[in-house]
Amino acid sequence: MGTKKIDPTKVTSSVGIKIGKADAPNLLFEFVNLRCPFCKQWWDEKLDLISKEVNSENLHYVIKLFNKDSASLSLGNVMHEYVPANEQAIKVITDIYNSQSQWGSLSTQEEVREFAEETLGLIKQDNQKMLQDIVEEAANADVHFVPTLIVDDFDFDQKISNDDFLSLLR
Repeated sequence: MGTKKIDPTKVTSSVGIKIGKADAPNLLFEFVNLRCPFCKQWWDEKLDLISKEVNSENLHYVIKLFNKDSASLSLGNVMHEYVPANEQAIKVITDIYNSQSQWGSLSTQEEVREFAEETLGLIKQDNQKMLQDIVEEAANADVHFVPTLIVDDFDFDQKISNDDFLSLLR
């Protein structure tokens, strides 16, 4: 299931959107791009489960919005600029994923910015350093694909079952 190449020791909770208790017994790192349909699938299928674990103080959840160079994901990079680095991120990311079919087919980054601001009512965040730090961390850890999910030293993708995911948690 794991990709073997990723070095999870080079992924830390110092950069990203942190949700839940920092000293929870389990830690989930999530490298995602908001334009990726597989990242949306993961979110749609696992958010309730993750939220339950976070709310029970069993999981610290670190979302890493991963800017990608590929043309198919570049519009997601624009949406990343609108996600706050706090608990509000869950609602904002949900709104962005729920409208992915609308903004994902737009032609330009400017159209996506306009959609984010006018349709979704989002405000551009001062998060460029965080986004750049995530790109650098991913390169150092050999994370290349989205979604890449890491619990402890185990990396996996969106296809993991709920039972298998829960079995990774202590």
